[in-house]
Amino acid sequence: MTIPRPEYPRPQFVRTDWMNLNGEWKFEFDDENKGIAEKWYEKHEYSQTINVPFCYQSELSGIGITDFHDIVWYKRKFLLPEEWKNKRLLLHFGAVDYRASVWINGQFVCSHEGGHTPFHAEITHVVKDGENEIVVRAEDYSKELDQPRGKQYWKEKSESIFYTRTTGIWQTVWIEAVATTYLEKVKMTPNIDTDEILIEYVVNNVKRNQQLEIEISFDGQLVAKDIVHLTERKGRRQIYLHDFNVHDSGRLWSPEHPNLYDVVFTIKENGCVLDRVESYFGMRKISVENGIIMLNNRPYYMKLVLDQGYFPKGILTPPSDEDIKRDIQLTKEMGFNGVRKHQKIEDPRYLYWADKLGLLVWGEMANSYIYTEDAIRRIASEWQEAIERDYNHPSIVVWVPINESWGVPRLLADKRQQAHALSLYYLTKSLDSTRLVISNDGWEHTKSDICTIHDYEPDKETLKERYRTIENILRSQPGHRFIYVPGYEYHNEPILVTEFGGIAYKKSHWDGWGYSGAENDEDFAERYYKVVSAILESPLVQGFCYTQLTDVEQEINGLLTYDRQPKINPNIIRAINEGKDYKRIPCEVK
Repeated sequence: MTIPRPEYPRPQFVRTDWMNLNGEWKFEFDDENKGIAEKWYEKHEYSQTINVPFCYQSELSGIGITDFHDIVWYKRKFLLPEEWKNKRLLLHFGAVDYRASVWINGQFVCSHEGGHTPFHAEITHVVKDGENEIVVRAEDYSKELDQPRGKQYWKEKSESIFYTRTTGIWQTVWIEAVATTYLEKVKMTPNIDTDEILIEYVVNNVKRNQQLEIEISFDGQLVAKDIVHLTERKGRRQIYLHDFNVHDSGRLWSPEHPNLYDVVFTIKENGCVLDRVESYFGMRKISVENGIIMLNNRPYYMKLVLDQGYFPKGILTPPSDEDIKRDIQLTKEMGFNGVRKHQKIEDPRYLYWADKLGLLVWGEMANSYIYTEDAIRRIASEWQEAIERDYNHPSIVVWVPINESWGVPRLLADKRQQAHALSLYYLTKSLDSTRLVISNDGWEHTKSDICTIHDYEPDKETLKERYRTIENILRSQPGHRFIYVPGYEYHNEPILVTEFGGIAYKKSHWDGWGYSGAENDEDFAERYYKVVSAILESPLVQGFCYTQLTDVEQEINGLLTYDRQPKINPNIIRAINEGKDYKRIPCEVK
């Protein structure tokens, strides 16, 4: 059987010794929650099989039902390579929604809470010669609204703006072999103003006579090398890139020129290699100067599209690496330079291709829907894990912890909820001072680096008048919401319209809805022109995010159908995005 999603799952931290555990697992629903009491992690006859890493609700899982089953179990056997005998073994999970417990050969090894972020456990002490067994229990309460869930619906059938749930394993499961001493993690912070890269590292089990070598190259040519004599578990090195010049080197990262530096980390002891990790980084800076968004110290107009990251057969899990890559290619073909990944912490492979192909990404937390102390704890914890996982990706330029007051429904009047939104802004800033942060995308801002507005008005003249002056913008109430929470004010932040359009156009066999509707190809192109040109013609708006890239389940307001077919000629969308004449371009897709 072919292994689904066989590619290396962590492309910014690559080792050669690893084993993919995707594929067929034994599977069981535990609707009566009796698996723990009956010790299913030791012995149980599982009645179903599932195709990991696809959730049971998806077609690709081999099960494909949307009934509520809030507790599920997985089991599979595995054999370790003989050459791993004296290695330390780390078991990794890309993501399990929502709460996971893991056993190896009947022994408990770890648990994790958080449906979108990775976790791992060392299993060296519990594996044995010959066949081993892994068991996973996943707990995902369908109606628990203070659980960060994004667009996953709390009813069995999706409707409105909510979609099919994802329960259990939905990203790659894998084992890697490491030495007694190994590199745990690195954090890389570029500074284009000083031509330097700051590298912070954590090494597990440091001993005497060990060194960390850092080799940085560009286009196959070595540009910097540093050797650290390890004495402590944690350290940092500021490395000057001798070949780098902001003005003429052409080595800055941007969507137009996605230049990447390769870096190899090697731990040695008395000349012997203990660990080797391959990675990369981009020299990129995002900032605001005098109310203007700057990319690499130059004004930059953001042309984004909202991307939910759902797939017809895989739901939250892309069917293949090529599907991920194709989404980015189609986005760029239509003249967008970025995406807002909506209510989903995206697969690291998506961010890898965004880095490689050149696409700005706004990283967004999957929100809960009610405000409780559990919700506060859960979102703060998982959001920190997401920022740590994705910090090194040059494509990510903005963090969005909250969208449209989801999880803080009384934000306008409740001081606690205002404090929560404000705390997430400052928490994010405390973890990452290099990117822009939005406290609450769309409306009811407290403190944000960008003033973002959601506005589904379809009429061009109304939009032009609304975005003609600062006074009109701040006085407007799209969605019948204030732009700022009372007590918080606009302070010359850049203004972006980060949801608009949403034009419904049926070009597939399923019915659905949108915020306005088109009757044919020409009508769709004209409606798209009206809303986009109105934003482009504003003297104040510095970017937009059109809703949305693809149809999703019952929503048919995508530029592409759910199976990624363009509804009209992508060159029309590109021409409109670039402010060019589109009417001579044929509508039909060739």
